[in-house]
Amino acid sequence: MTASVRYRLSVASRAIAAIAGGYGVAALSAAVLALCLPAAFGMARSEAAMTGTLASFLVFALAVLWVFAARTAWRAWSGLAIAAAPLGLLLLLLVRITGGGA
Repeated sequence: MTASVRYRLSVASRAIAAIAGGYGVAALSAAVLALCLPAAFGMARSEAAMTGTLASFLVFALAVLWVFAARTAWRAWSGLAIAAAPLGLLLLLLVRITGGGA
């Protein structure tokens, strides 16, 4: 495989990581915030959902920046997985505790 093909595959992998992985991390963070904010601060559920959604735009932008700032595509993917794992576990815990009502 030539260096040009390897470079193009690396960029394609990063683009997929930025789009799909960034979306996944942002969606998880929005859901976690929507479930955490009413319990932690007594916020209305509709306001918590809106706050979580708006904050997810920042999370998505930071995820995209991380993907293209990482040294390798492997590090970009693993960084997203490391960010998504605790968010996913926290979301599962919150859904069990709150009954899933956001």
